[in-house]
Amino acid sequence: MKAKGRKQKAEGRKSPSKFEGVAREARRGSLFMFFFFFFTLSCPAQSPKHIFLFIGDGLGIGTLTYSEIIAKEKGETLCFSQFPITGLTTTHSADDLATCSAAAATAIASGEKTKNHMLNIAPDSMRILTPISKILHDKGYWVGIATTVSLDHATPAGFYAHSLSRKNYYDIAKQLPASGFQFFSGSGFLDPAIAGSPPIPALLRENGYVVSYSIAECSGSKSLKNVLIQSQSGDKYNYNVQLPYSINKKEDDFTLAQITQLGIEKLSALDKPFFFMIEGGLIDWASHDNLAKELYGEVKEFSEAIEVALAFYKEHPKETLIIVTADHETGGMFILSDGLHFKSEDHTGNIVPVFAIGTGAEHFSGLYDNTKIMEKILQSLHFD
Repeated sequence: MKAKGRKQKAEGRKSPSKFEGVAREARRGSLFMFFFFFFTLSCPAQSPKHIFLFIGDGLGIGTLTYSEIIAKEKGETLCFSQFPITGLTTTHSADDLATCSAAAATAIASGEKTKNHMLNIAPDSMRILTPISKILHDKGYWVGIATTVSLDHATPAGFYAHSLSRKNYYDIAKQLPASGFQFFSGSGFLDPAIAGSPPIPALLRENGYVVSYSIAECSGSKSLKNVLIQSQSGDKYNYNVQLPYSINKKEDDFTLAQITQLGIEKLSALDKPFFFMIEGGLIDWASHDNLAKELYGEVKEFSEAIEVALAFYKEHPKETLIIVTADHETGGMFILSDGLHFKSEDHTGNIVPVFAIGTGAEHFSGLYDNTKIMEKILQSLHFD
């Protein structure tokens, strides 16, 4: 009888239903999600401490296609084309489907369109636009600007100056010392002096800059503000020097990779966050002249400079963002079965590529306007 009673009591208990099991799992899931979101919100998202922005002047899709073909034939690689994030940008200016470098630099640096030939000034000429380099400098970032052309040329100038005309070279150059940025390198200045005004070298010295004329000289400088200039035949007073194309360089000519390495050394000297814009300016010049051999040489040198930044990224993967893009396409290059062809000796309105790697790189995928590049950099930094 007792056994029977125990059986009846056992039969009287209800076993857990499958719905109760689901509810229990749901409660566990809710608890997990609570702690997941708690810790996610408690831990700030990673932001890049070191930002590289490489601009291949004139490096469009056609140029990239041609360069990839030649690289493969030579058994070489273009490191940036292997980056995990790719995108595309439109490049038109405020008044032309085919932008100039000044309007493009303004769009990339300041996030707003302007008219061709204007530099960081709104199309109505009523507002001065602020480039991201200055925004970051004001927030404590050290800033570097390097190029294979003169420092008062449109693309580098777009990151430190404003002017109604990109051809106001002296007026643009005199804004460089006033920027306070830590590192500059290029082939000098197109108008280093004009009658009745102090020469640019004097303004640089007055603002605490040390001007060097060799990699070794600049490397040995103890100053926190440096300008490296390519001199011609050792003439330290020649501030207007066109760097030779990569394939024509001599042993003592600077390479963009050397300049990039030196810039990193200077910008990281005190472990500060930094923003470094590096331009491959002669890509554009070779494209204007439809010089295919010289063009590939410039793209390869550009890639070698990016390799230097990539090596830095591998040492600091959670703190580094590298962005590679172009201001516009030049030459209208296209490939047919019989080889390479140029359609133009001028800029086109074609879209250009974007490549990114590192912390915040995910922001740079897709198709967007070049004015969004500044916005995306700020998004990666979680700035309002």
